[in-house]
Amino acid sequence: MTMQPTTLLFYGAIILIVVLFMFRNGRKRQRDAAALTESLKPGAEIMTSSGIFGTVESVDDAENRIVLRTGPGSTLTIHRQAVGRVVTPVVDEAAPEPVLLDDAAAEPEFGQRVQGEPEQQDVPPAPARRASEQPRD
Repeated sequence: MTMQPTTLLFYGAIILIVVLFMFRNGRKRQRDAAALTESLKPGAEIMTSSGIFGTVESVDDAENRIVLRTGPGSTLTIHRQAVGRVVTPVVDEAAPEPVLLDDAAAEPEFGQRVQGEPEQQDVPPAPARRASEQPRD
């Protein structure tokens, strides 16, 4: 029994799509892991994969260890892979604050009334009538 060429092309296209999605998801996971590693700095509040919250005291890149302060006088040493997510990242003081443009600050919020503008009514205009539809006296 031989397969039709269209059937072979269909199966080939499905396999190609699955492989492309696998590569795409792998790259996305790598970017997310790099962003997590970038944000692991002393002072950042994190949550471990087991649900323990704490503040990063120090990071040892050589040993892949993080010293985590979980309370007053209480520290834990955890492996770097045990970090589930960063709750509050460290704010870098060297980074400039974003500048608000004057026209952006002047825009009203959605639904906010603006002084000086008349209220608009949402009444549609009456439809025009034809001569045959005019009322007769």
